[in-house]
Amino acid sequence: MKRQSICFLVLTFLAELETGQGQSTNGVYIVYMGASAAANGNSRDDHAQLLGSLLRRKGDDVVQSYKHGFSGFAARLSEKEAQTIAEKPGVVSVFPDPLLQLHTTRSWDFLKYQTDLEILNVSSGSDSSSKSPGSETTIIGILDTGIWPESESFNDKNFGPIPSRWKGTCMAGRSFNSTNCNRKLIGARWYEDPDNDISDFNTARDLVGHGTHVAATAAGSLVPDASYYGLASGTAKGGSPESRIAVYRVCTPIGCRGSAILAAFDNAIADGVDVLSLSLGAAAEYEPKFSSDPISIGAFHAVEKGITVVCSAGNGGPGPQTVVNAAPWILTVAATTIDRDFQSDVVLGGNKAIKGGGINFANLQSSPVYPLIYGSSAVEKASEKEARNCDPGSLDGAKVKGKILLCENKDGEYSYKEKLEEVVRLGGIGLILIDDDFRAVASNYRSFPMTAVTSKDGAEILSYIKSTRNAVATILPTVSVANYKPAPSVAYFSSRGPSLKTKNLLKAKPLSFSCDCFNPLNLHCDRNFSQPDVAAPGVGILASWPGNDLSVALPNKDPPAFNILSGTSMACPHVSGLAALVKSQNPTWSPSAIRSAIMTTATQTNNLKSQITSAESIATPYDYGAGEVSITQSSRPGLVYETDTIDYLQFLCNYGYSVSKIKLLSSTIPDGFTCPENASSDLITNMNYPSMSISELSSKESKKVSRTVTNVGEDEELYTAVVNAPKGLEVKVIPDKLQFTKNLKKLSYEVFFKLSTSSNGEDVFGSIMWTNGKYRVHSPFVCLGVALASTCAVLVVDPYYS
Repeated sequence: MKRQSICFLVLTFLAELETGQGQSTNGVYIVYMGASAAANGNSRDDHAQLLGSLLRRKGDDVVQSYKHGFSGFAARLSEKEAQTIAEKPGVVSVFPDPLLQLHTTRSWDFLKYQTDLEILNVSSGSDSSSKSPGSETTIIGILDTGIWPESESFNDKNFGPIPSRWKGTCMAGRSFNSTNCNRKLIGARWYEDPDNDISDFNTARDLVGHGTHVAATAAGSLVPDASYYGLASGTAKGGSPESRIAVYRVCTPIGCRGSAILAAFDNAIADGVDVLSLSLGAAAEYEPKFSSDPISIGAFHAVEKGITVVCSAGNGGPGPQTVVNAAPWILTVAATTIDRDFQSDVVLGGNKAIKGGGINFANLQSSPVYPLIYGSSAVEKASEKEARNCDPGSLDGAKVKGKILLCENKDGEYSYKEKLEEVVRLGGIGLILIDDDFRAVASNYRSFPMTAVTSKDGAEILSYIKSTRNAVATILPTVSVANYKPAPSVAYFSSRGPSLKTKNLLKAKPLSFSCDCFNPLNLHCDRNFSQPDVAAPGVGILASWPGNDLSVALPNKDPPAFNILSGTSMACPHVSGLAALVKSQNPTWSPSAIRSAIMTTATQTNNLKSQITSAESIATPYDYGAGEVSITQSSRPGLVYETDTIDYLQFLCNYGYSVSKIKLLSSTIPDGFTCPENASSDLITNMNYPSMSISELSSKESKKVSRTVTNVGEDEELYTAVVNAPKGLEVKVIPDKLQFTKNLKKLSYEVFFKLSTSSNGEDVFGSIMWTNGKYRVHSPFVCLGVALASTCAVLVVDPYYS
């Protein structure tokens, strides 16, 4: 077999792994051909010819055609056909159609309160609760599971006419027609699933709930007296409640096909959206390279057309190197907590109260009168460890019936739902789960008396059980506790860095595994690891929900209009709404200016005025990127770092893309564009990002990083550099003062990094901040320890939904 064919099969196998399904794909391949028009502005003849040829041979097997924002198509092909097409001129890449997965009142008030604490003599900024000039013309596109249009979060009361620039449609489908759209929900599209012909999926109506929740978080109208059966009560609202919503249903209960995601990007670009929000992506261990990632491809062309693209970072935490959706043109979002706790206490004999967490509407007596046992005391034909963890099949029903069980959750073999179901099956009346993560992020146990406690509190409960022959307890129903501290903290599930894809961007560092294969871009066959750009609330978020979902309803109760969810899926629309708010107040700003404004105004402190934590340790940029977003300051950042299409193309040069293929990616690429002769990942350091990176740092010589900032504040402004450098690292900024005038809006500076002592192998962090006493423009950096690389880098900055 030819080496080229062998590599094709290897790449096909890897792509199948990337679906996260561990099975063969659906036989559909995506053929990506770059920009929709040639550099001269004419339509791509090669796209028409190739697609026309395929239609003549396999007309019914063409799944999607992309022609608005970029060029290409998706079709059922054999491996041989895919390989042949990949070798044709004008084709950037060919890859199997991947199956990606989905990655939610008080959160906006908490963000405003937090950022108000951080104001440094800042003149009044934006308030998400007040109407912003131009906000009604801002359009947020949501790529997700669809929408429940009847939700009050999508009412169009007091909205004016739909913006005349809107070119989209309200696509009819099963249980959804054009009248379901209004002046708030102005567009809806859905995409056929090439895997099946289930007509239930042929609709923009949300069959899962995830899309409704996300859309309401980003741009929901104000709804008073919202709650989940009385919990988290208050006024529900989105980050940009005056913005319009356009929905693109790309996901079904099965997952999200890449061919549909690309079609939605293509449509959204032509429809006229301003912001795109994607709470979905590959699992961390399967994330594809740029050339075969539908989200990366679609986002590149959307950003080139002036659309800000915001994506969830994934729910692969707390382990390192798990962040997805990390292309430098994407704004990637981690998840944090807010100052609200869903508390369900355990009361022991003697009325000793232990704070637990979770959502339950238990009806046990408030007095501790129920027998309490440890799981290992009910062992039946199993190991003591299995019984201690209350694994299905390990417990004696006679010993469980009528009792509350204390169980550990350390084995990882069974989910909490499986353990709950086992206790219910055996007649248990309550469950106390010892798990630090579940205590921090509330799960919904509905009407069953269940709560989660920390390992420390679990040890206290176990000590009580051992101290008496008749241990008793009760589990109280959940109450919402406000002003909880510390907050924010980084959610345990939120995906982390550091990067392992490109050492000079910490959105990327090459791995040793590579092959040239038939890959037209001659790219490394790597995995994409990095860290988030910013963090936003993603724990215990209340937002709208489909009104017919009995799966989240309490017994004998109507389905709720709102639901509480956690995940980076919920953090992403917070930033999408914020991006729309910034856009409405600064309509001429580019996506990179909006990203810069959000990143450089983020905060790194919590409501105790201490550093943000992750679990019980101090969090780092690996966890939260540039920090927790600020809704007060982001519309007025003072300075911005602008990154244009040429910067991204140069990034691809330095990342290993061939110049011939790069020229296919953009219709605005200038004549004579070439990659640097010395193109390498080291040159990525000078991309004009809101942060910096430098590799192979030593004590023998300094390394230089260059940046340019644009003044978006008052005309006459003097900024001074403030450096926060870790011990052992010398950081010098030249010049250390920037004087802007009415006619001088852009100024450049250089930063010199040098080790003053040898590294001990630990990663260390610091920052550079420009301030004029009114604005603070903050850029974090991290120096990688020698154990990883002699590198100093500044942060450039889902299984199914949680």
